[in-house]
Amino acid sequence: MYKYKRVLIKVSGEALKGSSSSGYDADSIRLLVEKIRTVVDNGIELVLVFGAGNIWRGITGASNGMDRVSADYMGMLATVMNALCVRDALENSGISALVQTSIPMEPVAARYNRFEAEKALESGTVVIFAGGTGSPFFTTDTTAALRALETHCQAVLKATKVDGIYTADPFKDPNAVRFSTITYEEALSRRLKVMDSTAFSMCSDHDLPIIVFNFSEPESLNRVLSGDTTIGTIVCRESSH
Repeated sequence: MYKYKRVLIKVSGEALKGSSSSGYDADSIRLLVEKIRTVVDNGIELVLVFGAGNIWRGITGASNGMDRVSADYMGMLATVMNALCVRDALENSGISALVQTSIPMEPVAARYNRFEAEKALESGTVVIFAGGTGSPFFTTDTTAALRALETHCQAVLKATKVDGIYTADPFKDPNAVRFSTITYEEALSRRLKVMDSTAFSMCSDHDLPIIVFNFSEPESLNRVLSGDTTIGTIVCRESSH
């Protein structure tokens, strides 16, 4: 039995490149599709937002002297490429998928439409939002929080390489302890990098749980959706630790 019916998963662009330096890795994408299939087949309504780190990071371009607005628009375009790649992989596996972009891009993908997106979700279609918010200076974390709220998702799942939020970097500090739950306020006061500040504030203001978990662990997505608190960390209004 799943605790959540409709969720948004924020997936980094790096998850699509595997061990490659950039671009796409067929095996990584195939594993992603299989994980999505498992939960969709069990009736979960799924929204996806991808980062663009496998192709381009706007903030990196800006730090190298590029105009920040132009650099961010390039990042938005990169998220569309990622969305199209995953949509193709899903459709080829028999999973219905829809890409909507915040920037007009027909016939490449449909323009963002909340009502059409919710209809698609209700019919079992995986919806992928791309193009960021459509404006520079906002990250894909903010896109994830915004779209999750607009489409009435019950939680934002942040897929990472770490199995939750720790008191310190678990790769550097062997004494780091994982939080099973933590409040928005504590995560903010500890300066834990859960999401960027805008995204985090939106989730906090609207009491939208953020679940940080290791996407690469077998069955981790199913366990998180089932409400298993032995993995991952839930950022919410009240903490149990």
